[in-house]
Amino acid sequence: MSTWAGQPKVKGRSETMRMMLLTCVSIGITFTWGVEMTYCTPYLLSLGLTKGQTSMVWVAGPISGLIVQPIIGVVADQSTSKWGRRRPTIVLGSAIVAGSLVTLGFTKEIVAALVGLDSEATRTLTIILAVLSLYTVDFAINAVMSCSRSLVVDTLPIQKQQTGAAWLSRMNSLGHVIGYAMGAIDLVQIFGTRLGDSQFKQLTIIAAMGMLLTAAITCWAVTERVLLSVRPDPLRAQGRFKVVRQIWSTLLTLPPRIRGICNAVFWSWIGWFPFIIYSSTWVGETYFRYDVIADARDSKDALGDMGRIGSMALTAYSTMSFISAWVLPALIRAPEDESFTHRPPRSIAPFVEVFNKVKPDLLTAWVMSNVLFAFAMFLAPFATSFRFATGIVALCGIPWCVAQWAPVTFLGVEVNKLSGSADPPGGGIPNGDTAPYRRLSNASSMEMRRLDHGTLEAGGGGAAASSSTGELSGVYFGILNIYVTIPQFISTLMSGVVFAVLEPGKSPELATEAHPGERADTDGPNAIAICMCIGALSSLVAAWSTRKLRSI
Repeated sequence: MSTWAGQPKVKGRSETMRMMLLTCVSIGITFTWGVEMTYCTPYLLSLGLTKGQTSMVWVAGPISGLIVQPIIGVVADQSTSKWGRRRPTIVLGSAIVAGSLVTLGFTKEIVAALVGLDSEATRTLTIILAVLSLYTVDFAINAVMSCSRSLVVDTLPIQKQQTGAAWLSRMNSLGHVIGYAMGAIDLVQIFGTRLGDSQFKQLTIIAAMGMLLTAAITCWAVTERVLLSVRPDPLRAQGRFKVVRQIWSTLLTLPPRIRGICNAVFWSWIGWFPFIIYSSTWVGETYFRYDVIADARDSKDALGDMGRIGSMALTAYSTMSFISAWVLPALIRAPEDESFTHRPPRSIAPFVEVFNKVKPDLLTAWVMSNVLFAFAMFLAPFATSFRFATGIVALCGIPWCVAQWAPVTFLGVEVNKLSGSADPPGGGIPNGDTAPYRRLSNASSMEMRRLDHGTLEAGGGGAAASSSTGELSGVYFGILNIYVTIPQFISTLMSGVVFAVLEPGKSPELATEAHPGERADTDGPNAIAICMCIGALSSLVAAWSTRKLRSI
C-alpha cells in the first residue's frame, strides 16, 4: 500500500479553534467569489459587452471547474512534496488569484498605460484583458478550492467529516457576509481614492489581500501527513495522459452511492448557477426598473450603484446562510448519529430524547432544501420591487447552506470508507532514515482519531469502522466538481437563449454610452427572472434524485 510519514496536525488549543484554522482559507475563497459574482457581470456590461456575450464569458467558471479541479485533485493525490499534498497548491493558487484580481480591477489603467487613451484598440484590449483576468481568477481559485476541501477530508477522521463540512459551510458563509457587506457600503467615501477611484477597484485589492491572508493562516496552522511513495497498481492509468485516463476510469466506475450523490448535485446546479451569477444583477435591475424614477437613472457610477444594491441583497442572503450554518447542524441528525449516541445533561435529557425522535436526518434536509429553493425561484418573475427581490434572494440562503454542507459530508464519508481497512499484520516502522516520523501504510494509518492537543491521535473504537486517510479525496472531489460544472454549461446556454429572445436591446439600467441601443422601458418579463424560474424545475428533479439516495 502507499506509505506515509507523520500524522496530520492542526494548531490551536480547542476543537473550535482548530476547525476555524483548518477552514480559514474558505473565507478568502468565498470573499473573492462574492466580489466576482456581485460586480463582474455589471463590470463587463459597462465595458460594452451585451448580456448574451457576458453569459458566454461566464463559461470560464464551468471550464475551469471541469478541467482544473479533477486534474489538480489527481496530481495532488500523488504529490510527495515534503510540505504535504494540498498546501503547495493552495499557496501558489492564492498568489495567482491575488495578482489576477488586481489586474481585473485596474484593466483600463493597465491598457491605457500600454496603448493610450480614446481609441477603439484601447476598448477592445480592455475587454480582452478583463476576460483573461477573469478566466485566470476562475482557474486559480478552483485549484485552491479543490485542495482546501481535500485538506479537510485528509485531516479529519470519518466521525468528524460532518463537523468539518459544517465548518466549511460556516466559513464560506462568513466570507460571503464580509464580502457582500463591504460591497454594500461606499468604500470610496470611507477610504478615499488611496485604493482606487471606484468601488470595484477597492474591492479587488481587498479581496486579493484577504485571499493571501486566509491561505497563509490555514497553511501555517495545518501540518499534513506526507506521502512517501505510491504502491504500483496495475489498475492505475499509466503513460503520458495517465491523469486524464485515471479521471476517466474513475468516472466510469463510480460506486453507486457516490454516483447518486453526483447525480443529485448535477440537477441542483442547473438551478443554482443562474442564481449565483445573476442574482445581484437581477436585484439591481429590479431597482432600476421599478423603484427609481427615469431622471435618477443617470449616475456617474451606475456600476457602483447597481453593485451596492445587489450587495445589500446578497448580504441578507449570506447572513441567512451564515445563521443557518450554525443553527441547522443542531437541528439535523448527522450520518454518524446512528452509530453514536450523545449524552446530554440529565436535566434536559427528556427533552432531547423527544426532539431526537422527530429530528430530520441530513438527507431529508437536503431534499427539502431543493424544494425550498425551487419555490423561491418560481417567485422571481413576480418581483416588481427590489425589496421583494431581496427577500427572495435572502430566503435562498437556507438551501444554499445545506447545498454546501450535505454533498461534502456524504462524499467525505464515502471516500473515507473506500480508503479504509483494518490494520494489516506487521504494520511497518521505517528505517532510521525517516526518523522521527512513523511510516504508515494506507491501512495502518487509518485508526480512529480525534482532535486533541493540536494533533490527530489514536482514540477508541475499531480501526476498520472509522479509519481514514482520504487518499482518494482529490480525484473524487474533482469528479464531484465535474457534476457541478457540466450543468453550468447547460445553464449558460439556456441563459444565452433567453436573453436573445426576451431582451434584445432592452435593459433600462444599461441605457448609457456603453450601450447606446438600449431602450429604457420595462415592458415584458425580466430575462434573468425567467432563467431562474426555469432553474426551479431542475431543482425539483434534484429533490427527487436526492430522495433516491435513501435506497442506494
